[in-house]
Amino acid sequence: MHIDVRSDWLSYVDQVPRALVAANTVTSLDALEQSSRHQHQKAQLLLTVRGVINCEVEDAVWIVPPQCAVWIPGGLPHTAFGSGEVECISLFIEPPATLALPSKCCTITVSPLLRHLLMRANELTERYHVDGPDGRIVSVILDELAAAPVEDLRLPIPSDPRLRKLTDLLIAAPADHATVAQWASRIALSERSLSRMLAEEVGMSFGRWRRQLHIVLALRHLSAGQTVQAVAMDLGYESASSFVTMFRKMVGKPPSRYLLERLRPASLDHGQR
Repeated sequence: MHIDVRSDWLSYVDQVPRALVAANTVTSLDALEQSSRHQHQKAQLLLTVRGVINCEVEDAVWIVPPQCAVWIPGGLPHTAFGSGEVECISLFIEPPATLALPSKCCTITVSPLLRHLLMRANELTERYHVDGPDGRIVSVILDELAAAPVEDLRLPIPSDPRLRKLTDLLIAAPADHATVAQWASRIALSERSLSRMLAEEVGMSFGRWRRQLHIVLALRHLSAGQTVQAVAMDLGYESASSFVTMFRKMVGKPPSRYLLERLRPASLDHGQR
């Protein structure tokens, strides 16, 4: 899925004198295609209604499962693309300076109230009446965004070319059970150097970083309809239970419960449209 980002549209959005500008559509595309890197003055909020959105910035990939949103601060170069069939809502936001909204890219948990407010905001006219009901809706949205919890669904991407090569190798063979020393050897590093560089660049051990990658891949495949058993096997776990244990430790919930809590509200919304 390609998130359309025409430069003329982005320039126009930045000039609209409103705190929130909606794309006025729910995007639904099937193809997986990465957009070109771009940026805009206003911040962008992408709400995933169905599927998984990936937002890539210079040093990380942010994963956005159903009923979550990614917050992209204004002026931050990024790309956005979807995994499989995806539906999303795109809002451009220029928050007041007095409101403490995130200064860095992050994944936000969207409550049922905030989700319905965002869907309502998607129907606003571009130059809504600031002092009327629409303006009050936008004010509540901004307050809810400032209070929304942030999820750690980020895969740090190192800048060193050898570590980037390692990232590609791990993504290509997620089930490979090679030791840390063997992975280091494949990119012409010692085990000690690999561990030191990862700690410096991504702030994680090799094991933690690889588990985070597995969470990213698992969410993509599970949201596309694959079973927990199939995903566990694809990622190289001996059993579904060992994969579920890892997922629970990293995310706080088993994968079935995690997705159920996000897919159920999406199904209800679809039924109402």
